[in-house]
Amino acid sequence: MKPRATVTTDPDRTSDGADAPAGGDGEDRDGSGTRTARSRAIGTRRSRTARSGPAGSGTSKNGRKGRPATGPQAGGITWRQRLRRDRTLVLMTLPAIGLLLLFNYVPLLGNIVAFQDYDVYDLGITGSPFVGFDNFTRIFQDYRFWEVLINTLVIFVTQLVLFFPIPIAIALLVNTIMSARVRAWVQAVVYLPHFFSWVLVVTVFQQMFGGAGLVAQWAREHGHEGFDLMTNPGFFKFLVSAQAVWKDAGWGVIVFLAALAAVNTDLYEAAAVDGAGRWRRMWHVTLPALRPVIALLLVLRVGSALNLDFEQILLQRDQVGAGASEILDTYIWWTGIKTGDFGYAAAAGIFKGLFSVAMVLGANKVAHMLGEQGVYSKK
Repeated sequence: MKPRATVTTDPDRTSDGADAPAGGDGEDRDGSGTRTARSRAIGTRRSRTARSGPAGSGTSKNGRKGRPATGPQAGGITWRQRLRRDRTLVLMTLPAIGLLLLFNYVPLLGNIVAFQDYDVYDLGITGSPFVGFDNFTRIFQDYRFWEVLINTLVIFVTQLVLFFPIPIAIALLVNTIMSARVRAWVQAVVYLPHFFSWVLVVTVFQQMFGGAGLVAQWAREHGHEGFDLMTNPGFFKFLVSAQAVWKDAGWGVIVFLAALAAVNTDLYEAAAVDGAGRWRRMWHVTLPALRPVIALLLVLRVGSALNLDFEQILLQRDQVGAGASEILDTYIWWTGIKTGDFGYAAAAGIFKGLFSVAMVLGANKVAHMLGEQGVYSKK
């Protein structure tokens, strides 16, 4: 509703009808002193708004607060309006959601074979008889299963101790390089093996550290006895850790470099002004900035304790023997899938999943105790 305009009198005349002197105190034709009808209306509207409160706050004229305004009038929109507004984005994500459901969630229904005496050839899922938890009982009574589980955890701990700190150290080293061209070159060289297959990685290590490799040949040429690290069972856990470092360290370097890019440079300048050297700046500025990322990746790494690289171990299993190289995945494949005992394999897979979830929750709880967020924040 438009405010009623106020009728103004002739500015050249005073209230008693006499002419006011030109250029007097009560008149300014250029707008500095004269209040027109529009400016008076705006001033009246502002004063009313100040007395009644902001729009939508529900404050009445007498100062009482009522219900706040809701609905589209208050700026909110319904889910149908959001759907109509974001329909293009929804259509773009539908194929990805369909693939996720088809290949990740629909196969979960097949875990029912863990509770069946499953016959893949004649009876199928619908015809196989249910046996309850007999397959899980077979797992817990199998001493070989527990040996393989312990060996898997030993290899995981070795990789965690030897592999996890190396990407952090390389990221700190690359971050200190002043030349952008040299930094990009080093990062590309370190990241390149991530695209290699495990077949190529194992072949390279075989040519380097095998019985006929370059290192063994060099040792023989200089009068030393040759060696073959690729067939040494005691060295196997260190061998696979070295292969993992060479292949995947570059991926971790990218993650930590992204975290280092977010560090405020003023902190380094303030530390330098206070007399901190390069090592003290790294200890008191850089590492605390990386601590949330380190905690998150460590929790995720612990959650995949039983999920070692199946292809990497399988390619080298025959060289060192099953006693040193057998992990849970290869054991399930040999005793379950290869022999046709799919119920046993499915039960072992469910155990592996539950164990991984417990590891993630436990590691995340430790992260909360240390003051970090982890995978999810503490409420």
